[in-house]
Amino acid sequence: MKFGILGSGSWGTAIAKILTDNGNSICWWNRSAEAIESFKISHHNPQYLASARFDINKLQLTTNAQEVVDQSDVIVIAIPSAFTINALSQLQKNSFEGKKIVSAVKGILPDENELLNDYLAKHFNVSIENYFALLGPCHAEEVASEKLSYLTFTGVDADMNKNIAQHFKTPYLNTVLNKDIYGVQYAAVLKNIYAVGAGIVHGLDYGDNFLSVLIANSADEMAGFLRKAGIINAEVGYMDHTSNGIENLHANYAASVYLGDLLVTCYSLFSRNRTFGNMVGKGYSVKNAQLEMSMVAEGYNAAKCMYIINQKVKADMPIASTVYDILWNGVHAKAGFKKIESLLI
Repeated sequence: MKFGILGSGSWGTAIAKILTDNGNSICWWNRSAEAIESFKISHHNPQYLASARFDINKLQLTTNAQEVVDQSDVIVIAIPSAFTINALSQLQKNSFEGKKIVSAVKGILPDENELLNDYLAKHFNVSIENYFALLGPCHAEEVASEKLSYLTFTGVDADMNKNIAQHFKTPYLNTVLNKDIYGVQYAAVLKNIYAVGAGIVHGLDYGDNFLSVLIANSADEMAGFLRKAGIINAEVGYMDHTSNGIENLHANYAASVYLGDLLVTCYSLFSRNRTFGNMVGKGYSVKNAQLEMSMVAEGYNAAKCMYIINQKVKADMPIASTVYDILWNGVHAKAGFKKIESLLI
């Protein structure tokens, strides 16, 4: 099984490290020929996660995305959602025929207001059986330093999902399986919005007590959306332990890929969404906060996309709506959160 990676940012680099540490050779797309030449000399990504060193013999580096797809059986897409459509537009429409797609995209595609699997089905005829998602509380920086992390692999083809996951398992990475394609992706999108909110209240100097209340209510709000959207794993207080580790296919909402990812994204100093929100809370304009960031905060576009999507789902989402109003409608951060203080329990 030959892996290809589209995306050379911090998350794409972390995934490349996981795969090559596990003995896999990969074909890897980087837009910059200069960065590729530097990589070949230094054996690390010159722009992201410089501490992660690679066996250059396991890397086929190219600026041609089509080459990656053509030479790979499994294509991992690890491009920020805001740039995914532009990157995929370089590919021929039959490019993914006979391929398996693994999404490591942590957002909604903003031009389409849809998840990657729906976009690929519409524009590249990729069936849900050939689509998998790789998500969970895995900051790239901690993967680079080999701190123990958990990744959840999701797909409706259970055998192939397990097969793909086995290529990622290392001493510092545990893999978990489930079949909740829509649930894990929506949870990944929503946790970024709530992390922006957590950053905003930190910037507003609310304190840890209020932050914990906000995150607890965000968790409940997320679960409410998932239930309304028909997601199967929104149950809390029950987990099927009839099988161990990678065989556990029935994790509940309290598992790492749902609640766990929300917690780490809201609390961790590595969280770019929390950092972005913190700037907004401290008085930066949205545009200036974006300019200060060297990486993409997925929660910005996600706030608008989920607001639009929720017009159909009709879940009660005052926290996500407040973040949307602050980022997109010019509501002052302090006024926005003052308004919802009385709604939290």
